[in-house]
Amino acid sequence: MAQGSGDQRAVGPADPEESSPNMIVYCKIEDIITKMQDDKTGGVAIRTVKSFLSKIPSVVTGTDIVQWLMKNLSIEDPVEAIHLGSLIAAQGYIFPISDHVLTMKDDGTFYRFQAPYFWPSNCWEPENTDYAIYLCKRTMQNKARLELADYEAENLARLQRAFARKWEFIFMQAEAQVKIDRKKDKTERKILDSQERAFWDVHRPVPGCVNTTEMDIRKCRRLKNPQKVKKSVYGVTDESQSQSPVHTPSQPIRKTTKEDIRKQITFLNAQIDRHCLKMSKVAESKEPSQQRVKRWGFAFDEILKDQVGRDQFLRFLESEFSSENLRFWLAVQDLKKQPLQDVARRVEEIWQEFLAPGAPSAINLDSHSYEITSQNVKDGGRYTFEDAQEHIYKLMKSDSYARFLRSNAYQDLLLAKKKPESEQGRRTSLEKFTRSVCCWRRVRMAAAFHPRGGFLPAVGKVTGGQAPHRPDAVLLTAPSAGPGPGPAEHAGRRRSTSGDRVSLRGELVTVKEKE
Repeated sequence: MAQGSGDQRAVGPADPEESSPNMIVYCKIEDIITKMQDDKTGGVAIRTVKSFLSKIPSVVTGTDIVQWLMKNLSIEDPVEAIHLGSLIAAQGYIFPISDHVLTMKDDGTFYRFQAPYFWPSNCWEPENTDYAIYLCKRTMQNKARLELADYEAENLARLQRAFARKWEFIFMQAEAQVKIDRKKDKTERKILDSQERAFWDVHRPVPGCVNTTEMDIRKCRRLKNPQKVKKSVYGVTDESQSQSPVHTPSQPIRKTTKEDIRKQITFLNAQIDRHCLKMSKVAESKEPSQQRVKRWGFAFDEILKDQVGRDQFLRFLESEFSSENLRFWLAVQDLKKQPLQDVARRVEEIWQEFLAPGAPSAINLDSHSYEITSQNVKDGGRYTFEDAQEHIYKLMKSDSYARFLRSNAYQDLLLAKKKPESEQGRRTSLEKFTRSVCCWRRVRMAAAFHPRGGFLPAVGKVTGGQAPHRPDAVLLTAPSAGPGPGPAEHAGRRRSTSGDRVSLRGELVTVKEKE
């Protein structure tokens, strides 16, 4: 099992570039993770937690991790320990077992260590086909914990359209992996499922989270000094290394100009814009699906996790003149992700906007929460407004959220997808009925010509005993040889001539081609 293994560093890349910035960071993090899992040197206690009718194997709490970091890394401020834990979790070395957002919390949230096979130091950049196989495999397993989230379901639909020609191969690969997983032990399978999910949370993160694998630092290093790099058949080489070390020509040192800095800023902005554009194509659509809208009604957290749901809820609160509650909650959430040097400034901005006397967007707090928050502001940190945020959260959940579910805005979103589908279904049925009636009328007109050599209508029966493929199909067959109709049947009818029969055949062929 991944936890507690002493020789984890043996599983690594075949030939890593130890000098690259990424690998230096990964090696430092892996040293911390290895010591954290070593029981002999006072690592974090990994235990199995028993809950009602189930067991949660190989987990640690966020409080245990934060305390271990403070004790073994000589960190005095718990905020710094939480920030360091969040950086380690963002790389995928530690992950929460019940959340897709890779952050560290100083509470009883359960975390699990990642298997060395999924460590970023393996330099394995997964492809979209691997992601499609993983999502397809999740749909085959009838487990509530493996149910696809909304953004994952939309990713699966997008990948299915992109790989339409090879989807059968992807489905077969997923089916084979499911069969192998079913042979494993239940506890081991549960751990491996969570570790694989955490791996994809790093490489295909939740919309709104930072993708730590998006930008390659080595490419940025090459783009900084393009004159020193050239391409060859065997990869990227350095011109200075190809020459003799004795006769190395001296190159003038060129100072960095404003134009160079401007180009670097433009390049980094383009990288950020490309990342945001890719996420918007996947999950942040303007028109949410009906399943997505229904999910908002399951729980208040579902609408807060969805960007489109938050926008709809914010519009509703603006109509009730109480949007400052949600804006305060979002501002506090954003504060927890700010760099340490910007925390104090951001704390003061939130206080002046929402809580200070005469604030432009004052929120309604009880005296106890306001007093605690006032004391916390004097020594501002990322969790200064924790009590006020919890109070506002409960207020919105019990009051505003219930009214939003009963509002016309939410009901219109639920019914928006049903109406076009029902109208389309009625229109299709009407077209089928009209087409069948017209076809039957033409056949009845053709039946008026009932001479011996003409055509007879045969509804629902074909020569050879085979039924027609469609219920409204009408087949015209030639009559069988035999005695013609009696004189009583010809009473009052004009005997058709050969010209009439030729004209009738032409009309029937035209009708058949149109249908």
